[in-house]
Amino acid sequence: MEFSFPFQTNRASNITSESLEKYKKVISTLPKEDGWTPLLPLCPYQGFWFFTMFLEGAMYIQDHFQAQPTDILLCSSVKTGTVWLKALSFSIVTRTQFKISTSPLKTTFTHQCIPFLDYGEYAASQGPRFPLLATHMPYTCLPKSVIDSGCKIVYLCRDPKDTFVSLWHFLSKATPNNIISMEDAFELFCKGISFYGPYWEHVLGYWNASLEHPEKILFLKYEDMIKETESNAKKLAEFLGCPFSLEEERGGKIQEIIEFCSFENLSNLEVNKTGMHQKKGKLVENGAYFRKGKVGDWRNYLTIEMGKHLDNIMELKLSGSGLIFHASPQE
Repeated sequence: MEFSFPFQTNRASNITSESLEKYKKVISTLPKEDGWTPLLPLCPYQGFWFFTMFLEGAMYIQDHFQAQPTDILLCSSVKTGTVWLKALSFSIVTRTQFKISTSPLKTTFTHQCIPFLDYGEYAASQGPRFPLLATHMPYTCLPKSVIDSGCKIVYLCRDPKDTFVSLWHFLSKATPNNIISMEDAFELFCKGISFYGPYWEHVLGYWNASLEHPEKILFLKYEDMIKETESNAKKLAEFLGCPFSLEEERGGKIQEIIEFCSFENLSNLEVNKTGMHQKKGKLVENGAYFRKGKVGDWRNYLTIEMGKHLDNIMELKLSGSGLIFHASPQE
């Protein structure tokens, strides 16, 4: 299967004032929780915690987004390797259109190449469109058209301890001097109060769906991707409908894409070091999305007791599902 980038897409900026008022009215009735920072209050919606500033977009696409059978959703909770998954997927599906030297990822931030559904960056589309879409939304909150269309879904999760640490650092950059301490945030995370939390419910939703529809949902773990990048990149390409040919494998195409999409390379691209992009009317530094990307980095910020506490919670919440998060290795 060949994809062409970009296709014309209508933006959710076309939301009518009537729709906007309807969503604002609903949100105003929901309870609010200052959560990690008073600048980004959280509110419960359909069993998960949302930042109020992004909930309008989520509600809009639930009502209006029409998925197509050829769409492919790249799904993840926040700070679980989303940029990496997007870069790999984008590079795989456009490899016949672009050489690495001319890849749009060299000059355009990853989130701009594959925008988010739930941030109101995608709405209805007229005619053909680039099939890769992204969302942080939980499986049970996805637009009904996504399930009905039978489009493919790729889900990436990560060790919750590293996810928590990465999220805290990201929000501390986004809201300097206004975020609660890491210890207090950890307590909230363990209670399920975090952006798109509870984290275990987010993961379980996609895990269970992948067991029911393995041909439609590819479930990946960040740690496995780090450990066996080539085999997982091949698996991803096959699932996306763009398998690597024997000639490409022998010619080093897989390794070329892996190296281009590596944390070291992406984080050092000029567009990601000094560039900025707009998010809900605010400028955000692209570099804020690149910190370390290391497995087990939580050990530098959490005590062993805190790590065990979160591991125990995850073990309890995932009990009977068949899904296991192995303890991060000592570094």
